[in-house]
Amino acid sequence: MVSNNNIQVIAVASGKGGAGKTTISANLASALTQKGRAVMLLDADLGMANVDVLMNVHSRCNLSHVLEGKCALEETIIQGPNGLMIVPAASGVQRMAQLSAQEHAGLINAFNDLPHKIDTLIIDTAAGINHSVTNFCQAANEVLIVICDEPTSITDSYGLIKVLNQDYGIHRFHMLANQVDRAQDGQQLYQRVLNATDRFLHVDIEYLGAIPRDVYLRRSNQAQRLVTLKYPNSQSARAFDRIASEIATWSAPDSLSGGIDFFTERRINQITHA
Repeated sequence: MVSNNNIQVIAVASGKGGAGKTTISANLASALTQKGRAVMLLDADLGMANVDVLMNVHSRCNLSHVLEGKCALEETIIQGPNGLMIVPAASGVQRMAQLSAQEHAGLINAFNDLPHKIDTLIIDTAAGINHSVTNFCQAANEVLIVICDEPTSITDSYGLIKVLNQDYGIHRFHMLANQVDRAQDGQQLYQRVLNATDRFLHVDIEYLGAIPRDVYLRRSNQAQRLVTLKYPNSQSARAFDRIASEIATWSAPDSLSGGIDFFTERRINQITHA
């Protein structure tokens, strides 16, 4: 059972599309497996999934089939490199992007019965703000916000943090800057968000670092490979390694404050009291 261990559940989110959230999720998952972590990567962009495309992996089943009762969640799991477990969603299926609260709860509850021992679950959420994103972020132990050097990314990231804080009571976030030309550029992006949150919100945002703009990252995406595997000595791969090392130091939640059991219980309780 997955729930035998205390699981570190990390939701990766962004205020807008195009910030590189899926690339971040997949490469961080890969980097963590290289450090000996047992990692599962959940593609939670339920209607426009692309983790399987990014990694060039295939499964006869995905989360849409689970919800239709055509297969069990365990049957969707793809074995990726270095033991990485991948749970694919559906692409181009509108209904998957419009799941009811009960359907979300049922999907999350299915993770409680997986016969896999993992210590880290990384959730690649959809871009923007919708019920799927807020559900997964609220249920996770940690929320990682991906930003890039675009004005809309800054404003939309602030908007996402505001909603998660004021409407869902999330007070702690992590932030990662993607595709920056210089390390200080990432710090400046983080500071711009922090200036706004410090004025208007009561949140704690930790800066994890930045992924540099790297031709090898673009080449690996085009080849449908992870840069952490295809070009492990590239600047971007080394950045993923550093960030994964930091994530590996995070304290695992205890049985009362995190993990898959808590992930399930919190979602069902929210639905019950809605």
